[in-house]
Amino acid sequence: MTRIVSVAPERLDQWLTGFGERHGETSYDVSPELVRLVGEDGAVAEVLVPFGPLAELSRDGLVAHVLEERRLGLLLVRRGGYGAGVFVGRKLTDSKVGSRHVQGTTKAGGWSQQRFARRRDNQAREAFNAATEVAVRILAPARLDVLVTGGDRKAIDTVLEDPRLKELRGLVRPPFLGVADPKQKVLEQAGVDARAVRIELTDPQPSP
Repeated sequence: MTRIVSVAPERLDQWLTGFGERHGETSYDVSPELVRLVGEDGAVAEVLVPFGPLAELSRDGLVAHVLEERRLGLLLVRRGGYGAGVFVGRKLTDSKVGSRHVQGTTKAGGWSQQRFARRRDNQAREAFNAATEVAVRILAPARLDVLVTGGDRKAIDTVLEDPRLKELRGLVRPPFLGVADPKQKVLEQAGVDARAVRIELTDPQPSP
């Protein structure tokens, strides 16, 4: 069985040690983008290097890499709300969240349906414009090392099309975060999720 686990950077060294304790002597295959562990019992863990590439190709290099204190920007946009934040390591140093009402869909047909559709599009445009202004104010001057985005992909693309955010587009890195409407707690949790190390873990095959 294969599953994905998320590990806080501060816990990765302990997790790697625990993998060896659970699965026996462990070999490491280290590349700039992926670190693959194979236990004596056949268990496999593939660690996607966050914010790669990895410079020092070793276990210690991986641990040092994930613990590096980065200036991480977070941009979350949905039709109903937006959030932007700057994290230095685990600390949220600047943030802004907001919401905009966007008309729901209607079952009415004909002219009425078209009128509601136009209103909804205008409201969505206003919401995206508000998100753009917050990104310009919070993220553009923050000297970020990396930007993680989430919410609605089309909305994010719309915001980052603004010429004032040109430099941020080159800083976008995975993961893309699926989030609810970005309230403050959602933004804070998204910061935790953005920093987490993702590991694909495959259990050993049972003996026949």
